Amino acid sequence: MDREYPKYPMIGVGGLIVKKGKVLLVKRAKEPGKGLWAVPGGLVHVGENLKDAVVREVMEEAGIKVRVTDKFYVHEVIVRDEKGKVKYHYVILDFLASPLTDEVKPGDDAMDARWFPLRDALKLPLTEGTKLLLAKFTKGSPGSN
Repeated sequence: MDREYPKYPMIGVGGLIVKKGKVLLVKRAKEPGKGLWAVPGGLVHVGENLKDAVVREVMEEAGIKVRVTDKFYVHEVIVRDEKGKVKYHYVILDFLASPLTDEVKPGDDAMDARWFPLRDALKLPLTEGTKLLLAKFTKGSPGSN
């Protein structure tokens, strides 16, 4: 299935990884959100468990191993082109995860990967979904169901 101009929404996952007051973010190398900072994540493969998808995507984008704990937030990304046609449509499930390793190494889908203090991360150019996710996390509110 093509990512651009899909027939149906695509399912994606993200990993919210926080350690000692720092959050792991990647600078996106591809659209949508190219050049913006986001939690590591991507599309779920057919037959893949959601938590396994988070583990795989975090490893691919940031080069670290994680243990996925709980679902935290659900949101969608709908991007329309200049004619109003849906160019991208994702339903994204963000999970909390704990790092099992610390040293990050950006992969092919990321221009950069770094740990940021939470207060500094909120000042970065973030994807809309990551802004909402970090705002919800810093307020300590429960994830949506």
